[in-house]
Parts: sequence; C-alpha cells; structure tokens
Amino acid sequence: MTRVPLLIALATLLCAADDLRIGQACALDGPAKGLGTGMHLGLRAALEEANAAGGVHGRKLALVAKDDGYDPDKCIDAVGKLVEDDKVFCLAGFVGTPTAKAALPIAIEAGVPVVGLFTGAMFLRSPPQKLVFNVRSSYDDETEVLVERLGADLGAKRIAVFHQNDSFGQAGLAGATKALEKRSLKVAATGTFERNTVAVQTGLAAMIAAKPEAIIMVGPYKPLAVFVKEARAAGLTCPLATISFVGTESLIAELGPAADGLVISQVVPSPSDAALPLAKAYQAALAKVQADAKPSYVSFEGYITGRVLLAGLDKTGADPTRERLVASLEGLSSLDLGGFSVSFAADRRQASDKVWLTRVTAGAAKPVDSLK
Repeated sequence: MTRVPLLIALATLLCAADDLRIGQACALDGPAKGLGTGMHLGLRAALEEANAAGGVHGRKLALVAKDDGYDPDKCIDAVGKLVEDDKVFCLAGFVGTPTAKAALPIAIEAGVPVVGLFTGAMFLRSPPQKLVFNVRSSYDDETEVLVERLGADLGAKRIAVFHQNDSFGQAGLAGATKALEKRSLKVAATGTFERNTVAVQTGLAAMIAAKPEAIIMVGPYKPLAVFVKEARAAGLTCPLATISFVGTESLIAELGPAADGLVISQVVPSPSDAALPLAKAYQAALAKVQADAKPSYVSFEGYITGRVLLAGLDKTGADPTRERLVASLEGLSSLDLGGFSVSFAADRRQASDKVWLTRVTAGAAKPVDSLK
C-alpha cells in the first residue's frame, strides 16, 4: 500500500462518532494524480490546522478521500460510497470537469453540499446551483486574461486552442472562443487529445498546419508536457499558454528546462509570496502535515478551499446541519483569508474571480504583469 492510500485508510478508520467527515473524490493515482494529491494535501493541511486549534466548535474534522483516477465512472462510485457508506457531512476538493459533471447529481440528490471544485467550468456557476460552492475563478476568467495579454502584449491575433476532448476541454475552448469573439476574432484552429492519454500527435498536426501566432492549451500536465516537447521539436516556436488546471509544478517537473517561457494563468496568488499572510499560514500548515512538501499552486488552492469550508462550518454553530452550512456559506461576504478575499451570495456560487499571470523562468512560474 502506497503512502497516500495508507493515510486515507487511516483517516477513515480513525473517525470518531462526533467528527465532521469531509469527503473528497479525486485522482490519487494515474496520469493526473499530481492534481488530486495536491488538492488532497492542501485540504488536509487546512483541516489539520483547524484540528490542532480544537476543531470547529469542539468537533474535529476528518478528511475521507477516495481515488477516482480522473475517471467519471470511478468518481460516481467514489461519491456514492462517500455519501452512503462513509456518511460524509459535505464534499470538497473534487478534481476535474468530467468527474464533477458525472458525480455531482448524486451529491445533489442526497442534499450534500459540495465546496471548492478544482475546475472552472461554467455549468457549475451559471445558473447558480444551491449546493455547489466554487472557490476558484472560471475558465472564462482565465482564458479572457490569456487572450487579452497574448494580444495586447505580443500582438497575437491568430490564436489556436489545443484541448482535451471532453467537457473540460470544451469548457476551456468555449472560454477562449468568447474572449476572441469579444475582440472580433475567431479561434485559428483546434486540436484535441483523449483524456488520460498522451496521444497528442493528431492535435499537434492541426496546430502546425494552422501556423498560429499563439496556442492556448487546455489539459493536465502529462499530455501537455508531451505536446510542448513535440511541438518544439517540430519547429513550432509561437508562444504557448495554458490555464491553471494543468498543475503548474507537475508540468515544470515533467518538462525540465523545456518549460521555460510557458505562460500559465493562475487562480490563486503565488504560494511562495512571503508578503502574503495567507501564503505564510499555508506554508506552515503544509510543513506540519508533510515536512518535505514544497509549496505549489495546486495544494495552495486545496488549502484555500479548506479555509473557506472552515469559515462556513464555523458560522453554522455548535449544531451543524447541511442546510445551515449552505446558508452560512451564502453569507460569507468579503471574507479576508489573509490578503485574499472571497465572497458568496444566494446568486453567486464563485468566491473569487481573480486571475494571476505567470511565466516559467529558470524552472519556476514567476508572476508577471505583462508578457512583453
């Protein structure tokens, strides 16, 4: 048994009767495991930080996670077990658009709130869904910033989109299309690859044939790493940009020096920002749950998700119910987590619409204001 499943098994076994069980379905194995394990680690850090301070109104938080391998069918099974067998109070930290799309109906039918999904798909935001609380910005927000900066800073008008061939990829493509149409432009070309594969050759051929001035990539780190390597080897020199779901540090690790120059939009501030109180709190909490863990954008998002959930749970009082949690989260307005503010409302199911731009330089994603 590997380290992560062992920790998850222990977390399940050690739940006390009065614990608040938080369920998580995410990729803990397979080609997207860096995203799931990152979200899991950050969420765990936030909950354990709260436990060390006495929990929430005297109740400890128990994180019960199940591996879905970034597969919709497995996510359906995982959520069903979390709701029916593990009797979780709420769900948090899902990873992926296709998995969320498949499994959310189970949670909603059971009346279980879901907080902080690692996806920017618009179907989770508009129209607002009563039990679903998104923390991060949308893919529309991210692609708007990418199209704006690629055009304004680099003069790119012929922008192509290379994307995963599923609901996630379509969500990213839709965002890029909206941003381009806003500027009276069209997507120069599209290329696709299948989920949980690295078969990028056909999509790459479409990109090369289109001769774009920039490419926006929509996918997780493993297939995009293969795409970047093969694109550069084929002589494609245009700027390459991607949205946050990629898993920034995992992509850089896969590519090594070849990652330099990549543009990545982010939905949380830099996890290494020494001037940001929230980042300092995250780093301290992270070190306590895994001493050798390095700060990352994905686990920082998991930590922020945990902090938002904890704020909602705190407002529910000593006798929490799911209905009270929903009302409490709706009432979180302009909540400052330490230099990062979030807000929900009855008609707003996205706590933040902020996007930060980064460019990979010397093996790290550095915040930038301009791509010039």
